[in-house]
Amino acid sequence: MTSTTDAAAGAAYYNRASLLAYDLWVLGLSNRYAWHCPTETLLQHFHQHVGARHLDIGVGTGYLLDHCHFPVANPLIVLADLNPASLAAASHRIRHLHPVTHQLNVLESFVLPEAPFDSVSMNYLLHCLPGNFADKSPAIAHAAAQLKRGGVLFGATILGEGITHNALGGILMRVYNRQGIFSNREDSADALQQMLEQHLKNIKLHLVGRVALFSGQRR
Repeated sequence: MTSTTDAAAGAAYYNRASLLAYDLWVLGLSNRYAWHCPTETLLQHFHQHVGARHLDIGVGTGYLLDHCHFPVANPLIVLADLNPASLAAASHRIRHLHPVTHQLNVLESFVLPEAPFDSVSMNYLLHCLPGNFADKSPAIAHAAAQLKRGGVLFGATILGEGITHNALGGILMRVYNRQGIFSNREDSADALQQMLEQHLKNIKLHLVGRVALFSGQRR
């Protein structure tokens, strides 16, 4: 079983200092030049699937939530993350939406009092979780359990196996995996599809550059 300590390795990178540079480095430069998936593409995917009662797991800086067009005027937004710095940064950024926050490890079973949700997002979370997709599968199961029947789980993850990275992407993959920020050397599109099919129905998965965008509904 993956422990909280194991999962914390990927989360530990996101402290106050790194979060200040996150939007520029990750969303601005890395997405476009290393992963070849512009942030606008992630935001469009977010728009397509977000619901009125929404849970965001692995919150980053809250950029996508801050720029999202919700289907209702007053959505319920719940933020969940293992890292308190990320929770603080994201909740402050979208404070106008009055988010609820929960510090938790998605690899461990949890039940949120605000559930069930119309949608759950997991953007750029899976490639930070330890192990391969078999090890990460509980994260999908636990997240899907927070959805209403037919609710949508969606997200994006950077792949490693079966993907040819450019020079910048290759350097970042080696450095991030060595430091424990990423754990995605074995992450392939086929393995992701198989993992999602274990827990969800109506799976949709497509690649944009080195990033897999995915969605599926709770059975």
